[in-house]
Amino acid sequence: MKKTLFLGLVSISLIAASCSSNKTGVSAGQAQTLRSEVMKLKGQWDITNVDYNKEFSVKPFDEGASINCFVGSSWTFVPNNYTGSYTLHGENGCPAKVQAITFSVDKTGVVSIKKVGEGEKAKKVSAGYQLILESPTADTFTLVQSVNAGGSPMDIRYNFVRTGK
Repeated sequence: MKKTLFLGLVSISLIAASCSSNKTGVSAGQAQTLRSEVMKLKGQWDITNVDYNKEFSVKPFDEGASINCFVGSSWTFVPNNYTGSYTLHGENGCPAKVQAITFSVDKTGVVSIKKVGEGEKAKKVSAGYQLILESPTADTFTLVQSVNAGGSPMDIRYNFVRTGK
């Protein structure tokens, strides 16, 4: 009898725990929607243009390269393990570079990107960049980065177009 009562209480506890909301506060429907938005990023992309206030000199992602070097750069996103890379092609006085990244997307559409060095574990990288994911479709999306420009906030819009799956 005691065993039956104990097993019954354990079963009720497990059922109650599985029915409660998850730790992130995201419902199953929201999580599925977010997952489908992130999966739209899967594949190869190029930055077609960058919109920002041209009065300022911008060197994105601490590369030491002009923002113009990122126009035409190639990006790969692998959502199933949240890794990828970007490639600066080294044209028009720009450096040639391939940079490994990890990324995540939270429930509000904030994309966190971390640059990962060779032989470095992503979980050991604490610095990164936060951008807002806008209008993801099967073939285009925009990442918006807010930066400080002369003491005022300025948005930089990186416009991506799909180049491969």
